[in-house]
Amino acid sequence: MVGLTGAAPARSILRQLGLSRGEFVSILVEKLLVIIAAADDADRLLERMIAAGYPATKISSTGGFLRRGNATILSGVGAGGVDQVLAMVHAECEAREEYIPVQTLPFPGSLPPSQPLQVRVGGAIVFVLDVQQFEKI
Repeated sequence: MVGLTGAAPARSILRQLGLSRGEFVSILVEKLLVIIAAADDADRLLERMIAAGYPATKISSTGGFLRRGNATILSGVGAGGVDQVLAMVHAECEAREEYIPVQTLPFPGSLPPSQPLQVRVGGAIVFVLDVQQFEKI
C-alpha cells in the first residue's frame, strides 16, 4: 500500500481516482527503471517525471571517462508506464558533442595540449527490470 499525499501531481491523481488526501491506495509496481544520465539532464528528467505523476528517486554519482557528475534515477512503474517514461528520457537526455581541454582528461600527457578534444556527453542508459515484490513500509 502506498500513501499518496503532498505534491500537486499526487493531488491530481487522487482527484482522478475519486480519493481524498490521506487515503491509501494500492499501486501496482511491475517494472523498476534504472536511468543513468548526466546530472544536468537528470534534473530536468526528474522534474518532468514527477510532474507527470511518476515516482522517482535520484542518486548522485560521478564516474565514467570524463569523471563528471551523473545521476541514477530509480522509478517503479506499472508495465504501461514504461513507454511514457522512456519517451521522457529520449526528450530530456539527448546525446551531444562538446569540446573539452585535453588537460582536464584523467590521463594527462597522452595527447598534445594544443587542441581541445571533441567528446560525446549526455544521453542515458536505461535498465528496465521486472519487479517480483514491492512494499512501501
